[in-house]
Amino acid sequence: QVQLVESGGGLVQAGGSLRLSCAASGRTFSSGAMGWFRRAPGKEREFVATITFSGSTTYYGDFVKGRFTISRDNAKNEVYLQMNSLKPEDTAVYYCAGRMNRWASTITREYDYWGQGTQVTVSS
Repeated sequence: QVQLVESGGGLVQAGGSLRLSCAASGRTFSSGAMGWFRRAPGKEREFVATITFSGSTTYYGDFVKGRFTISRDNAKNEVYLQMNSLKPEDTAVYYCAGRMNRWASTITREYDYWGQGTQVTVSS
């Protein structure tokens, strides 16, 4: 069993940056892929980024357009989402998610465990 705790959310002006962190407990962290998703008010949960177990491969949602970077440190059991050039439409609750499977996935239902989320608010 893996538990995930996100941090790093907050209020930022448009054009600014935030770095989200996700701390994982559990011995299986380094063997599974990780991802970030978000849910804006009134919208479905949306894929943001994913990374394979080794960190060698990453995928991003189309809206990211080079602004976000996902990374992981298996020695620390942490995964990160660096977000630059933030826009008001990036306002959402951001969730960290993990898979038992080592390969990255963009699909919500393929993730086995989830964090509670961290709020990101981008003001115009």
